[in-house]
Amino acid sequence: MQKIIAVTVMLFLVVGLSGCSDMSQTGKSTLVGGAGGAAGGALIGALAGNAALGTAIGAGVGVAGGFLYGKSKEAQQNAYQQGYQAGQQSR
Repeated sequence: MQKIIAVTVMLFLVVGLSGCSDMSQTGKSTLVGGAGGAAGGALIGALAGNAALGTAIGAGVGVAGGFLYGKSKEAQQNAYQQGYQAGQQSR
């Protein structure tokens, strides 16, 4: 059962990350967070006796964390760009 979960997680990572080149920062972070959370949740769930529940919980937490991280980075980049453009205009 653990091999099936590991192969499934790896398959999702490979397929999911192969199309990331044109994704936004938030999209990439959400995807990576969900995949990492699912993998970590599956591992912890397998140790605790319920890998499926651990995977579901880990994926949910990972998606939420990845989304929030991505939004934060995008806001940071937007603020930088606005400051840079303001500096260029004041020259």
